[in-house]
Amino acid sequence: MERIHDIYRPKDERRHDWREVERDFTDIELKEQTSRCMNCGQPFCHAYGCPLGNLVPDQNRAVALGDFRRAYDLLSVNSDFPEFTSRICPALCEASCVHGLDEEAVMIRQSEKRIIETAFANGWVVPRSPEKENGKSVAIIGAGPAGLSAAVTLRRRGWAVTVYEKRADIGGLLRYGIPCFKLDKSLIARRRKILEAEGIRFVTGIEVGKDLSAEWIAQRFDAVVLAIGTPAARDLKIPGRELNGIHLALELLEGQNRYLTGEITEPPINASGKNVLVIGGGDTGSDCVGTAIRHGASSVTQIEIMPRPPDERDVSTPWPLWPYMLRTSSSHKEGCERRWNLNSLRFVGENGWVTGVEVETVDWEFSPEGRPMKFSPVPGTKETIKADLVFLAMGFTGVPKDNPIVAQLGIAQTPRTALVSDPARNIHCVGDCASGASLVVRALASGKNIQLD
Repeated sequence: MERIHDIYRPKDERRHDWREVERDFTDIELKEQTSRCMNCGQPFCHAYGCPLGNLVPDQNRAVALGDFRRAYDLLSVNSDFPEFTSRICPALCEASCVHGLDEEAVMIRQSEKRIIETAFANGWVVPRSPEKENGKSVAIIGAGPAGLSAAVTLRRRGWAVTVYEKRADIGGLLRYGIPCFKLDKSLIARRRKILEAEGIRFVTGIEVGKDLSAEWIAQRFDAVVLAIGTPAARDLKIPGRELNGIHLALELLEGQNRYLTGEITEPPINASGKNVLVIGGGDTGSDCVGTAIRHGASSVTQIEIMPRPPDERDVSTPWPLWPYMLRTSSSHKEGCERRWNLNSLRFVGENGWVTGVEVETVDWEFSPEGRPMKFSPVPGTKETIKADLVFLAMGFTGVPKDNPIVAQLGIAQTPRTALVSDPARNIHCVGDCASGASLVVRALASGKNIQLD
């Protein structure tokens, strides 16, 4: 039995709507796919691949036998938000699947999605109250994945949990960054009802450090958990940056999500009929590509300064490591030109608006392991790529040193601006703000593994 590669709804259908791009799988398909999970002796998917430590082989066996109740019970041992990870996790577990050594890895993420959706449909997902209250209170600042995960963990240990969120609703990048065509926002509302029924209190629309003093919170609660993510996006300070039509990626993504969920009456950026250029080759850039296509952009181009990754797992990342290799998203397949080895030199424009970006091809020097190390320009390769809209999707730089929460609580930072927990004062940092920008599943694991006195 071969792995299924046809996992998306038809391209000509999905590129015109905002519904989730992945198709539903039949029971027969899932049983056949999960039956591929071998008795490997040492399940690296569980012990090495998954940051949450999901019991993948046991879950797969239950699905293959049609026992979704047992599959859900097993999934719930380590995963509190499988409806999110089953849609947006890159499936680190699959990269370390033993079956992937000689064939293709077992399909795991889609099985997880069917397990949790079957559980919701049958009423198996119910609030879980703590066995005993411990009489202590904790304030969690930030309602993104790490904050939500910490809230669930601490509530079940008996803490009285209050979560503060500066935006209008909870979810962090789950709600405001990841497009609706990858994660339907109604799923966040569905989970919020359960969290509130468990006794977790959410205070939204309040920015701690500005609307409410972080010092006041530290005095009022027995513990404070910072889960504020990495809010500073990496900018591109080259000549012409002041031109209109140049935006950070989240300006597009957050605005579109707020519009689709009814927070605002129209999207602040519209790519309809525009030539769109996305600078940055990662997932955020791909999300900008898919959003611009759904707007009806005339053309979408994505460029990256790094070299084109290999089509297969690179020798520098042998199994069971997460493979360095080319990844093509559903958005790329909907209509996008991708280019690599391009360094952006300056923005060009007319009448105050961007009209293009001057770029130059670069050559890379590689390490003995085959990874890119440093680049040099290739003479005579300058060109201008036409663009009416430019989106900068080059990652995040950490927590700014002038962040008011950091200043008010006197939190130490590493040289790369990550926040450092202070257990002596019962102030703890989880997720991206403590580790640097990473995956949702790692943020969830960070919140789940929190330890408070």
